[in-house]
Amino acid sequence: MADIDLQAVHDTLVSVAFEAGRMILAANPSSISTDTKLNAVDIVTETDQAVERMVSSRLRDAYPSFAFVGEETYQAGVTRITDAPTFIVDPIDGTTNFVHSFPNACISLGLAVDRQPAVGVVYNPFQDLLFTGIRGRGSYMQRNASLEAGKGLGEKVKLPLGGANPPALGDLSSALVSIEWGSQRDGENFEVKARTFRKLAAARENGGAMVGGMRSLGSAALNLCACAAGQLDVYWEGGCYAWDVAAGWCILNEAGGRMVSGNPGIWDTELDSRVYLAVRGARSGLKELVEEFWKVIGDGKMDYKH
Repeated sequence: MADIDLQAVHDTLVSVAFEAGRMILAANPSSISTDTKLNAVDIVTETDQAVERMVSSRLRDAYPSFAFVGEETYQAGVTRITDAPTFIVDPIDGTTNFVHSFPNACISLGLAVDRQPAVGVVYNPFQDLLFTGIRGRGSYMQRNASLEAGKGLGEKVKLPLGGANPPALGDLSSALVSIEWGSQRDGENFEVKARTFRKLAAARENGGAMVGGMRSLGSAALNLCACAAGQLDVYWEGGCYAWDVAAGWCILNEAGGRMVSGNPGIWDTELDSRVYLAVRGARSGLKELVEEFWKVIGDGKMDYKH
């Protein structure tokens, strides 16, 4: 990676993200063409496809030797993430939110090198909220990110928001946990999720974890960025893809957080494992909270194909 200028890649991705944001904001969700993939809740729009074409064109022009993996051009069983420098892109993460004009949707732009997240840029144009991270150089959040200096441009704040010595993690009873149902709504993967969600919510007297609270932002990338910021303690997901998590994973790592497997017992998980458990940075308690969450899952195991 020594010969890759990660700062230059970051700067290119930020520029691309702002251009994508303008395209997303210009679209009218009530009049654009919409289709489905897996089922009725797995939505793709013409805006997703147009944004990915723009992103692919710009990144291939800027970095012709880098590989490119995008959600809308992914081919099951064919597309692979290798050790080569690879842009991993979700043109609109949170498409269901987008088509409902619910303002939790973003573009997620990641660079992986040796199958490890190296640069991450996540931009929510509806809130003009930008998250960025570069391996070894920290991660940041910026509000009013597309405005000019002196005209409302927000301060670039280093993550986590709690500072260099973020609060310790307690047990699940005090944790704010993000969960997502995903698009697969039957089979064993769905049953593992449903059982785990119920046990997280249930009172301890009934064998539950009595979790402090559960949230669903509808976007894997934004869930990871909220963990990186310290706004969420934990995010658990099964069924998403590398393009959903690559950028946010880098941002989480640089904020002192940790990504492990969403299946119990696996501390080192792959970028394309499709099963993830993210925990915010903290001065203590991370290992204990991960193990407590895995205990809630119990013998359950999610298994998603590529």
